[in-house]
Amino acid sequence: MIEAAIRLTRTGFGLDVSFTAGAGVTALFGPSGSGKTTILNAIAGLEHPGQGRVAVEGTVYFDSQKRIDVPPHRRNIGYVFQDALLFPHLSVAQNLRYGLRGDGTSFDGTVALLGLEHLLERRPAKLSGGERQRVAIGRALLSEPRLLLMDEPLASLDIERKHDILPYVERLRDRFGIPILYVSHAVDEVARLADRVIVIEGGRISAMGPPETALAPHLHGDETRFDRVSVLTGHAGSYDEAYGLTPLIHEAGRITIAGKLEENRKTRIVIRARDVTLATTAPRNLSVRTALTGKITAIERDEEPAAIVAVALAGGQELAAAATRKAIDEMKLAVGDQVWCLIKAVSIDARWLTSG
Repeated sequence: MIEAAIRLTRTGFGLDVSFTAGAGVTALFGPSGSGKTTILNAIAGLEHPGQGRVAVEGTVYFDSQKRIDVPPHRRNIGYVFQDALLFPHLSVAQNLRYGLRGDGTSFDGTVALLGLEHLLERRPAKLSGGERQRVAIGRALLSEPRLLLMDEPLASLDIERKHDILPYVERLRDRFGIPILYVSHAVDEVARLADRVIVIEGGRISAMGPPETALAPHLHGDETRFDRVSVLTGHAGSYDEAYGLTPLIHEAGRITIAGKLEENRKTRIVIRARDVTLATTAPRNLSVRTALTGKITAIERDEEPAAIVAVALAGGQELAAAATRKAIDEMKLAVGDQVWCLIKAVSIDARWLTSG
């Protein structure tokens, strides 16, 4: 269990947060400059809060009132940075062993977990970005930490390398019992990996909870409201090999996924508001395979052409749909109306989905 209460003031910025986190992945999510990395650094001992308390599994690492401030090298915390920070003159095996604690019995298992067997003799310069990050994760794990901090470990990777490394991060999440604090501002990453989300905005916590509830109300795109997203959860049905489709069973209807998912497993999906079309009557003879039923709970308007329609789906989850103000007026949409939310299968990338 992580206990963190951190208050820190800099010129033009103040951080004041308090939270606890248990096993699994707790994501610190929010825009750049909101204080996410500062929180990790304070927990690791690289930043010195003006006030607060940090404890891991009952061991107090920082307490401003009791004047406790354990130095970073004695906190037994693993840290994976955005830049892997490997030693360039050492091989992969030597980089891994640099962080090794204990009798070394965990070395082979960690190497296998992260798929590093064929890389052990290489130097970092001969590795891809994803391979370097896997080595950095392995080095952190081999220090046998009580807590693992990950600061945007995939931010420097292109989309294909992210898809390559995400399964390895899932493996360590599922295999190890240690708490993981994972910093990111990428909603797809967080929705796939996190068990719990803490939304940080302007140095404060604005929301906490599972991804389905913590993410959706706080997400706008950088440029347009069409980039608002929702996170839904269902259970994967039987894969249709002939067409390459998997149904995701949701109380509001079946969601068709272009790709293969593990049958009967709980799965989260991210749906962008711009990919949702609204209908006031049950759809017929459309190429769209997904039609979820729900009732409108809010219509968010401003001076922009686009508005956001919030729909409470059967089962309690909320889905955001983007539509022009003109379309909303012409359809005479209002709070309380029943609607069908239409989603193209090809708008959901199965590579970003996770089962748990």
